[in-house]
Amino acid sequence: MARPGRPRAFDTDEALDAAVEVFWRRGFTNAGLTELAAAMGVNKPSVYGAFGDKAQLFQAALRRYVERNMGYVTEALQKPTALECARAFLIGNAHAVTMPGRPAGCLSVQAVATPEGSNEYSVLARNRAAIQERFADRFRRAIDEGDLPPDEDPGELAAFLITLSSGFAVRAADGTTREALLALADRAMATFPAPPSEENNRD
Repeated sequence: MARPGRPRAFDTDEALDAAVEVFWRRGFTNAGLTELAAAMGVNKPSVYGAFGDKAQLFQAALRRYVERNMGYVTEALQKPTALECARAFLIGNAHAVTMPGRPAGCLSVQAVATPEGSNEYSVLARNRAAIQERFADRFRRAIDEGDLPPDEDPGELAAFLITLSSGFAVRAADGTTREALLALADRAMATFPAPPSEENNRD
């Protein structure tokens, strides 16, 4: 009869939070397993036993990051209009990438210093693509409901938002303030299509 495994002597969520910090500050390539294990408060065999290799740990850290830091995406998608949805997303992103006590920017952008074509790069690209598709679906519904003009391209609008959010992360990492990013969000929203009824009122 196999003996039951010994319980882990560390909190996996806390360990993942520490790994997120390291990947966020250092990127995937520059984050060494020794550095990660030290930050997580465990030894390397424990990292391997709980998470697998560095690539698997990174994927677990990314899931943890999305869970803890990207709730504003879901909140934005629940807004009643496309315009409010887009505005809430950009405002939420500006706040997320300038959070006091956390690294400036976004893990999914900062950690992208991985060789293009690598599995880690693909994980990040898939994460951005999944978020973009959620917004595209939301804007398709907005067109069906008459909240966006019928000739709008929902995929292009979604790509516009995701590209802006990636730019916000880069600018935040460069030291751009939250106030400056919020001003850029306002400028971007001035170009976002208004509902057809509002467009008619402008004519």
